[in-house]
Amino acid sequence: MKKSMLLVLLALATLAIAAPVFAADGGAAGGGDWKVAMAALGLGIAAAGCGMGQGRAAADALGGIARNPGAAGRIQPAMLLALAFMESLTIFAWVMVLILNAG
Repeated sequence: MKKSMLLVLLALATLAIAAPVFAADGGAAGGGDWKVAMAALGLGIAAAGCGMGQGRAAADALGGIARNPGAAGRIQPAMLLALAFMESLTIFAWVMVLILNAG
């Protein structure tokens, strides 16, 4: 029940955010509006995936440390490296959005 309610709320939020895109006047800018909107959507998906991945990585690392505190010295550097890689993917997506919108 809660999952279906969350999906309904997510769909309504998406429609509410997308409404100005569909209401915009397309005569002046031509097809560029869709390019910007799709780039922003792609960046949002990349950021959401990064956030979920970082949350899961941190939770699993903390769970491992809680189970075996002696392994904290080996778990923390690996977790930080994984978090850095995840964050770099989001930054890469942001740079790609900037490059696509510049052209």
